[in-house]
Amino acid sequence: MRIALVVACVLAVLLGACVTWTFLASSGHRYVYTDAPSTETVIVFGAKIEDGNPLPFLTGRLETTAALWRARKVHSVLVSGNASGTSGDETKAMTEYLVTHGVDRSAITVDPYGLDTYDTCARAVQVYGINRALLVTQAYHLPRAVSLCRNLGMDADGVASTCDCGLFSMIKNRAREVLATVGAVRLAIWNRPPAVSAK
Repeated sequence: MRIALVVACVLAVLLGACVTWTFLASSGHRYVYTDAPSTETVIVFGAKIEDGNPLPFLTGRLETTAALWRARKVHSVLVSGNASGTSGDETKAMTEYLVTHGVDRSAITVDPYGLDTYDTCARAVQVYGINRALLVTQAYHLPRAVSLCRNLGMDADGVASTCDCGLFSMIKNRAREVLATVGAVRLAIWNRPPAVSAK
């Protein structure tokens, strides 16, 4: 029982430290849409789709991205996700959604190998040469996304997107995000290259 308690305490401290790092590293670089600064590029992170269409998490990110475009706060868009994901081609669904919501197709660059948050950031910097951008994702994901991109050398600011999601989905994703911060710290220290380095 005592060993289990010690292990639980160590894990709690580790999680707390990792979450604290992401919030401190992204402090002053997280915005709501109305306060987002203007810049050249916006990066929108992929998520699962269904029957070729974005699900609520991804829809919220795309709606915010399209709004930034219409407000002329950005001039180009990088859609980054898994083109061979288990739910389908995320980047194709993202591109088509943005085009139907007013974004010029010629302004959209597709990264089909944004396999996870770290790879999206690493590829944006190392493959696409992006050194400044707005990152669009849900508020709970912003601290990790912004801190990873900034750690990789990008002058990144995050913009919180909406999500017409159920309570259970939000709780599940928030809990998963806390665990993912441990991996984020490890990746920030390791600074590995992206899984795929080609365009």
